Amino acid sequence: MFRLLSSFLLVLIANLSFSQQIKVVDKESNKPIENVYIFDNYNSILTNELGIADLSEFKEKRLLHFQHPSYQNLEKDFNDIKLQNFIVKLHSNIFPIQEVVVSANKWEQNIKEVPLKVHKIDKAEISNTNSQTTADLLKSCNQVYIQKSQLGGGSPMIRGFAANRVLLVLDGVRLNNAIYRSGNLQNVISIDANSLESAEVILGPGSIIYGSDAIGGVMDFHTIKPLYSTSGKTNTKLRYKNRYSSANNEVMNHVSYNIGKERLSYAGSVTYSDFDDQKMGSHGPDEYLRNEYVIIDNGTDKIITNSEPKSQKQSGYNQFNLVQKIRYKASENTDLLYGFHYTTSSDIPRYDRLIQYKGDNLKYAEWYYGPQTLQMHNFQITLKKAKLLYDSFRLTTAFQNYKESRHDRKFSSAIKRNRSEKLKIYIINADAEKKLTKSTHLFWGAEMTHNRLRSTGHSTNIETNTFEEIASRYPDKSKYSTLAFYSNIKHKLNSNWTLNTGIRYSHIWISSELDNTYYNFPFTNLDLSTGSLNGGLGVTYNSDSGWDLKFNASSGFRAPNIDDIGKIFDSEPGKVVVPNKDLKPEYIYNLDFNVSKNFNQKFFIDINAFYSFLDDAMIRSDYSFDGHHTIIYDDTESEVQAIVNADNAKVWGVNFQCIAKINQNFSATANMNYNNGEYKDGSPVRHIAPMFGSFKLDYKSNKLSSNIALEYNAKIAYNDLAEVEKDKAYLYAQDKNGNPYSPEWLIVSWNNNYKLTNSINLNFSIENIFNKRYRPYSSGIAGVGRNFIMGVDINLK
Repeated sequence: MFRLLSSFLLVLIANLSFSQQIKVVDKESNKPIENVYIFDNYNSILTNELGIADLSEFKEKRLLHFQHPSYQNLEKDFNDIKLQNFIVKLHSNIFPIQEVVVSANKWEQNIKEVPLKVHKIDKAEISNTNSQTTADLLKSCNQVYIQKSQLGGGSPMIRGFAANRVLLVLDGVRLNNAIYRSGNLQNVISIDANSLESAEVILGPGSIIYGSDAIGGVMDFHTIKPLYSTSGKTNTKLRYKNRYSSANNEVMNHVSYNIGKERLSYAGSVTYSDFDDQKMGSHGPDEYLRNEYVIIDNGTDKIITNSEPKSQKQSGYNQFNLVQKIRYKASENTDLLYGFHYTTSSDIPRYDRLIQYKGDNLKYAEWYYGPQTLQMHNFQITLKKAKLLYDSFRLTTAFQNYKESRHDRKFSSAIKRNRSEKLKIYIINADAEKKLTKSTHLFWGAEMTHNRLRSTGHSTNIETNTFEEIASRYPDKSKYSTLAFYSNIKHKLNSNWTLNTGIRYSHIWISSELDNTYYNFPFTNLDLSTGSLNGGLGVTYNSDSGWDLKFNASSGFRAPNIDDIGKIFDSEPGKVVVPNKDLKPEYIYNLDFNVSKNFNQKFFIDINAFYSFLDDAMIRSDYSFDGHHTIIYDDTESEVQAIVNADNAKVWGVNFQCIAKINQNFSATANMNYNNGEYKDGSPVRHIAPMFGSFKLDYKSNKLSSNIALEYNAKIAYNDLAEVEKDKAYLYAQDKNGNPYSPEWLIVSWNNNYKLTNSINLNFSIENIFNKRYRPYSSGIAGVGRNFIMGVDINLK
């Protein structure tokens, strides 16, 4: 009996030891480290936001590996960890190259096992970058090109695709809606960069997991998450951040906070930013100068000379962002999270239209977007108790109330046109993961969305203050719905090879009726029902010597939305786009190859190449409307165009990155992106960015982080401009033949972050030190001239 009892106690003690929790902390500050990747030859796990992980699946007498992008790798024997009371301390690493966590399958995993090319922007990078907007934050990752039609904007271009061909995701909820357009799209600034914990850019098609619109890539943003208390005391955090930028007199104030108990936590973020007219640099093309602008004097439009041509008059705006979240731990395996997002802005001047001329005079007296408002409610339940169909399950429901409007009045005209859109969007996502065997993970899920659109139009006579109904931008009371199912399998063939394969079916419905009050449409019904099946196969190889190889073949698609099939608008001077009820989805077939090598934590190189074929491409093309090639639109005879499946395109490119560790304090990083693409007739693809790259020299110590950064943008000659860009000569400089082109430019910036105390960080930066005058490709507004940035970041606990 004694021996039996002793044996029982030994087994119990052994089992208890195997379920021991480990805590990983920073060696200098003892702060917990989230998302540390812990693994051996058979198992792997990530630490949570408290730096804790459960080692119940790991066995003694094994070597454990610890990896985190901001810390040096560590190997430690299980028994040694036990002697240290299961507390592991990591040394910070000025050479952060091994990203560990990614949401490519909507569940965290080791990026080395993901065949897609993914760039993660972590919390430290977000803080150090100190960007004005989320568009500027994306630009800083050197994988995304940003176009700006106005100061209050930023349209991401990824691998030659933009607007509704790239997908925005916020806290697991897709933001692309039924009226995201194919032209440059500025909605990413609705996301507050100051509220972000991290962001991930998935390069290439993400349609298996995310469905329609993810042709060029996915930008997945994660805002603050409420933290529980683990010490018995309330987990209280307060952050205040302030920034001033001289080039546009930006004043930003941000407050975020967390109040956490053991089972209940509340977190919030509030940001207000105000921007004045932006000043451009002194050295560059004179075509970018703002020599004159329109004012209204006693009810009369007047063109006046700008006494400061480098000041881009009528470009300023302001913005307000609010995030509020409540988190409740219903049980050890059940987590509930409610999130509320609200963003709005002042009127935002459409600067690229305000600099447009008709003859000798400016064409518009007024052109602005009304306040762009997004209100989102998001409820999420996460279950982590293993069941037959899942080990982890997440149900996300969301409601979005979205508003936008456009207002314009031509010079010397009394008629002001106003068009407004309101969308109510309902979304349900179900995502699950299941460990089928030690080597095989299954990810599966479903998504359902429903958009309801109200679109109205009216004109105002500013002299008589009378109103008149006009044609709306979209068919009013249109509906757009989707339903999709997906599954993805990750299988570790051995310790070096990982196989990924997946499939998704999506179906899209549009219900819309045209109003013949203003136009004689040859049809009145725009109903659409279409589906798409997509799949992919990828493999990764991680050698013991540090070589990492990835190959991925996948397909993607974008289904027509209401903007594609039903809008009526003036796309450019003298041309108007009309509805096309025969539009079909466009498809992309993509090959990706990635090779990287880490040379003893001293030098890292990464090369990614891709080739994409876009079939049945939706493009804007000349069209006949009820047998006519021109129609009267807003009192102007205009050529008829429509979005049609009239083309295919080939897009290819390469991204190159290298990082060198010079010594314990210095490192250097270089990036280069080259993309090219053409339609079947040989004409350039519109959203192909010029070759762009950067070089950055970093210095890091315990107190100071400093870097000198060079940002380069190559030239696009007139013959290489897309046809639709050649028609917008007012956006470009002129070559020696008087033709529009996009010049090359190089700017140099200096960024500094100084840790004054454990709670206070100071920022001082100079952007565009040599005061270069430049304008990014296809943009309407010139970049900032020499810009002095000062800020303070205070964190209290």
